[in-house]
Amino acid sequence: MADNYVIEMLHITKEFPGIKANDDITLQLRKGEIHALLGENGAGKSTLMSVLFGLYQPEQGTIRKNGQEVKINNPNDANALGIGMVHQHFKLVECFTVLDNIILGVEDTKHGFLQKDEARKKVMALSEKYGLKVDPDALVSDISVGMQQRVEILKMLYRNAEVLIFDEPTAVLTPQEIQDLLKIMRNLIDEGKSIILITHKLREIKAIADRCTVIRRGKYVGTVDVKDTDEARMAEMMVVRQVSFKVEKAAREPGEVILALRNLRIPCRRKGDPILIDALDIRAGEIVGLAGVEGNGQTELVEALTGLRRVESGSMVLSGKDIANASIRERNESGLAHIPEDRQKRGLVLDYTLEENFILKNHRDEPYSSGGFLHREAIREHADKVIAAFDVRSGEGAVSKARDMSGGNQQKAIIGREFDQNPDLLI
Repeated sequence: MADNYVIEMLHITKEFPGIKANDDITLQLRKGEIHALLGENGAGKSTLMSVLFGLYQPEQGTIRKNGQEVKINNPNDANALGIGMVHQHFKLVECFTVLDNIILGVEDTKHGFLQKDEARKKVMALSEKYGLKVDPDALVSDISVGMQQRVEILKMLYRNAEVLIFDEPTAVLTPQEIQDLLKIMRNLIDEGKSIILITHKLREIKAIADRCTVIRRGKYVGTVDVKDTDEARMAEMMVVRQVSFKVEKAAREPGEVILALRNLRIPCRRKGDPILIDALDIRAGEIVGLAGVEGNGQTELVEALTGLRRVESGSMVLSGKDIANASIRERNESGLAHIPEDRQKRGLVLDYTLEENFILKNHRDEPYSSGGFLHREAIREHADKVIAAFDVRSGEGAVSKARDMSGGNQQKAIIGREFDQNPDLLI
């Protein structure tokens, strides 16, 4: 019966130029459940939830809240209906405090002055109730990604959200932070909230979700009870083929040293001791993992290697050339490529087309330009090749703006661009 559902999205269709992102999709969320929305990159998951949150208007279909049809024209309408969303890319002002971010847009004022004391009490009560453990006075720029996500959750709770949408929430978290987030989700459900979880991580669905709706290339595939469905079946629903969860790897014999780091001293992002690396060698033909909890120097090391951060001392020898003081362009020309942590801040120019993003590193080179003029035909041909090779799905092909693509396809575009350089070292 309809009154079992807190949210019903019925026969939703959403189109963009050249692509039908959602094609007659139905999703029904029961009160007090965690409902996973599963699909591969570009399947239409985030678009569907953006319709529910009022960021997009559907061409067809209806939305019901507790059995009553509703019209959600914008996120303010969604908030008023008790619908909140934690986006894949957080919507926080980095130079504001945690408290300021939470109350932004719903500030309590008296005679034109902010009433922060009451807001602080409410925020701390919510933080304690749901086990979020935030510091309201910390600057967002100074806290970890996992803690920023908790701020986003508090923003929803502060606005009295009943239905919480999480868009790929574990993509940026460490394993311990993922466990903490799953615990927070259970606390939310215990307090009567209902959750839609956008993901393609099957293990997490099995660990936390009650039901799972699968969509593929914008179309509804089906809804299953998670406890009765194994990972292999959900994967097959997602990609229409059997998926192997094992990778057969032959032993590798690493080749010559490609990158040699010696006596590196890298200034820390936040106030603190510099990052020190006495010696590290990366050899041809091997994959080296760099592990550690966030805030222990990984970001500083990557920024130093890619030229985004100056080193205080030491050497970085890439294929025989010390690049410690080289420009970013010189590093790229020396065979270094980089797939960044944040695809939107560091990986793409969002208002450029795909074809323009693909030549960001080599637009000065032939055949893409000569005499200071771009050769559009060669640029288009190159873009079409990368799009085909890496299955980058976009409504208008090479002329699609990066901003208009799904997060997963933005990522594939960056990977395609960096692999196309045939680098000696890929970070």
